Amino acid sequence: MTTYGSFPGTRPRRLRTNPVMRRMVAETRLHPADLILPAFVREGVSEPVPIAAMPGVVQHTRDSLKKAAAEAVAAGISGIMLFGVPEESKKDALGTPGTDPDGILQVALRDVRAEVGDDLLVMSDLCLDETTDHGHCGVLDEQGRVDNDATLERYAEMAQVQADAGAHVVGPSGMMDGQVGVVRDALDQIGREDVAILAYTVKYASAFYGPFREAVGSSLQGDRKTYQQDPANIRESLRELALDLEEGADMVMVKPAGPYLDILARVSDAVDVPVAAYQISGEYSMIEAAAEKGWIDRDRAILEALTGIRRAGARSILTYWATEVAQKLKDQ
Repeated sequence: MTTYGSFPGTRPRRLRTNPVMRRMVAETRLHPADLILPAFVREGVSEPVPIAAMPGVVQHTRDSLKKAAAEAVAAGISGIMLFGVPEESKKDALGTPGTDPDGILQVALRDVRAEVGDDLLVMSDLCLDETTDHGHCGVLDEQGRVDNDATLERYAEMAQVQADAGAHVVGPSGMMDGQVGVVRDALDQIGREDVAILAYTVKYASAFYGPFREAVGSSLQGDRKTYQQDPANIRESLRELALDLEEGADMVMVKPAGPYLDILARVSDAVDVPVAAYQISGEYSMIEAAAEKGWIDRDRAILEALTGIRRAGARSILTYWATEVAQKLKDQ
């Protein structure tokens, strides 16, 4: 006689039996439209300059940046976030290239808008660290401290010149108190209510920024712990979130992404605006370095890391693999 009801009666493995089954029941999916490409453009170079700490990433020329933007459109990603790297001799205490209409970032914004129009969201980093000779994200006072309110005045001017240059979205990233409200007011004053703000709401003072410093030619001495957030804190992040929303942020972001998935999930659960996360340079470089050593499967690791960020609640992900991954997703 056959005996039925043998243990176990519930077998979750039935939903993992083959690739089609696993694809059908997948709870989280990556799509090219989820991705945004951070890109660096360097003044005064005739060829793209490889970034040693970020294999496969370069400081673009104006021409190679336009090509990268066109490739991003073809791949179906949603945006490109531009970082300008001025000539060293042009940096000063106030970050003048950041508000010069002919500064490299503003020139690059015009280039990319002319290349892609509205087929790609053209985003601009709104911060002074790339343009100051001291490398901090703001103006320094007589004691060498970052002056919050003096910096806000610079951010307001930056927002206006970036909007005039063609930015669809500005990303105030300096972690100054009140930055979102000041940027919103500055944009509205020149009739640019259409320009959106992607607020760097949760930005931790992270060791994972290391390779980025090379990417933007940072002149920083010291650290940014007096304005970027303490990695130990959660409630502080939620307080920053409430303030940015009150000041008019259209979208909010968590940076870094991978080490702070718990924060990303908390932010995503708390808001009804789009949430982004930035998979930063150190996250990129760790995977590339381990893959180069043959220690991990590069392609699987990239997709796993991005899926984890998406699963934690990010609607959009800034990643240096954006175009590559989007092309592979389209081919699946």
